[in-house]
Amino acid sequence: MIKLSQVSKRYPNGYDALSNISFHVEEGEMLFITGHSGAGKSTLFKLISRIEKPSSGQIWVQGKNINRLRESQLPQLRREIGVVFQDHKLIMEKTVFDNVALPLIVIGMPRDEIRKRVRAALGKVGLEGRDQALPETLSGGEQQRVGIARAVINRPSILLADEPTGNLDDDLSDEIIDIFRDFNRVGVTVLIATHDLRQIDRLGCASLELSKGEISAYHAAPAFELTQEHREQSDFF
Repeated sequence: MIKLSQVSKRYPNGYDALSNISFHVEEGEMLFITGHSGAGKSTLFKLISRIEKPSSGQIWVQGKNINRLRESQLPQLRREIGVVFQDHKLIMEKTVFDNVALPLIVIGMPRDEIRKRVRAALGKVGLEGRDQALPETLSGGEQQRVGIARAVINRPSILLADEPTGNLDDDLSDEIIDIFRDFNRVGVTVLIATHDLRQIDRLGCASLELSKGEISAYHAAPAFELTQEHREQSDFF
């Protein structure tokens, strides 16, 4: 599903954000990426989603070497990868509906299908009936749920979440991580960058630790099998 081979990222100022990173993530796996601020977690996600390119090394997503993709092929790749940000990146003057619908509006999806998908996505994150609310009227946890709904509206096979619970208390953090777990249970591959090590113990998922741009530790999860429940991902929406 996702494979990195000897990936490094050096920025023009000479800063090495990642150095010789190699690992792979199986289809349907849930992996936590941990490490201190500046360890390279956000850079890693930018490379997997081809927002940036590595300085060296190769990255495969769903069997495709994304380093070799043409610019015209990137929109399709990014429809397969949903990204959730810590700061939500919502358009505050737009309604919840419009924020969630934006990726579908951009690709010209019919309005009836957009309404159907937005209702389903909001239902999955516990925001039924809040589609006409403005983001500023929502709590921090609710705003993060809007961000998750927007990230899954294209029915991606991969979800990347960059510190999705960084500003939330323990109870809200558990609720948000459990939403990602629910998507993972129906086959979505989930990578979560976090400082909250408690979540790893709570869910028993695999974790990879970064330190100064290098992998310093990897802890495997119990073996899992891609079940029929996972294969019926489309029914989740």
